[in-house]
Amino acid sequence: MQLLKNLVRRLLLVSACLISGTVLAVSGVNPSGVNVRQNGPTTVFLTFQNLGSNEQAKESFWCSEVSSTGVSSTNPCLPGTLLGRLPARLDRSRISGTATRNLTDIMSIPASVTQRALRAAARGGDGSFFYVRRFSDGVNDSYVTVTCRLASGGARTPLALTQVQMWFDTEDRPAAVYRVARGETLPSVHVYLRYNGSGRLKGRWEIVRPGDTPPQSEDLLTEATLPVEQRSRQKRYRLIQRFSHFLPPVGSLRIPGPDPRLLPSDADGPYQLLFRVEASADKEGNSNTLDGIANSGGVAGFPMPVLRYFVGEDASSGRGIRLLTPQAGETVDAARLTFSWIEPPGIPWFRLEVVAGDESRLSVVLPAASQSYDPPPWLLENGVDGLRWRVVGLDDQGRPLQRSSWRNLGAD
Repeated sequence: MQLLKNLVRRLLLVSACLISGTVLAVSGVNPSGVNVRQNGPTTVFLTFQNLGSNEQAKESFWCSEVSSTGVSSTNPCLPGTLLGRLPARLDRSRISGTATRNLTDIMSIPASVTQRALRAAARGGDGSFFYVRRFSDGVNDSYVTVTCRLASGGARTPLALTQVQMWFDTEDRPAAVYRVARGETLPSVHVYLRYNGSGRLKGRWEIVRPGDTPPQSEDLLTEATLPVEQRSRQKRYRLIQRFSHFLPPVGSLRIPGPDPRLLPSDADGPYQLLFRVEASADKEGNSNTLDGIANSGGVAGFPMPVLRYFVGEDASSGRGIRLLTPQAGETVDAARLTFSWIEPPGIPWFRLEVVAGDESRLSVVLPAASQSYDPPPWLLENGVDGLRWRVVGLDDQGRPLQRSSWRNLGAD
């Protein structure tokens, strides 16, 4: 019955366009208005409905005042009211839908935009600003507007993750990479969340074992970040434990990881612990796709981090510097690239080097016990072809003590 209603709606839209002589274009967005956090970032799942067959999504931006809402053929953003544009790295829009051609858009509002909107409201505005997305079929443009209402980020705001950090609870300090001898139990794990809204956060702890195909960036997105028909396509790994936590409208929470006794350490090699967040019902952010309601509780504009550990009988022997990630031949994703290694004891400093041929691309000195480094995004601007990396141990005067072997970055 729902499918029949959708087809009838589609036919009526086509008929209206044929009668008026206009080109079929995006018909609307759902939700068309949302509450957003006024003192931090906000992420919202949106469905732009009924795109034309040749219509493509273009740029999107925010402005404090518009001449009209809904769908228009001209840019509704008034001159001098632009608040910011959606950075390309945060654009996770994609075509979706079955009976209709939609666009799933993850609206990630930076804190800088809401701060500008707040200042505009202080000058006499009504406490709202607007997200505008442009669509084009190559001849005609359409602009669709979403109303963003400034709020506290509490219970009436869509449930969305804005920051996720994970660590092993080691004796000296939290660690993002851990080494353990075969058969030993790992330390406990905790996750620190910053979020908007309130509701149930549920999901699975999964483990990537040595020899498994590593997850890609798409596999690390929360389920609610993907269109409904694409959610089942994420790679699945060995299930360790399920979790379900109620997130109160306080904005941050620390939650425990899986039982450490369930984390395998029976085979040598690198492991990855995955925090897989499933979609939950959230009336403040759920979206009507015309094929049904898309649950969007737990949406996030970024991939979830992973915890890495290395199992080996000589993991604590300190015989030399051992490179962990990225593995040789591994597909490298700039959005979640982390260099990690095992450090032998007694070396106070380590230098991470990345080169292309004989040309240095990155050289950074880190103190002992760092064991990992997230490089700046510009490192992979020209791709990974020809890039190699290694780690060099240094004494207090900067003289080399040990060197790891070189490893290719990306496919061999």
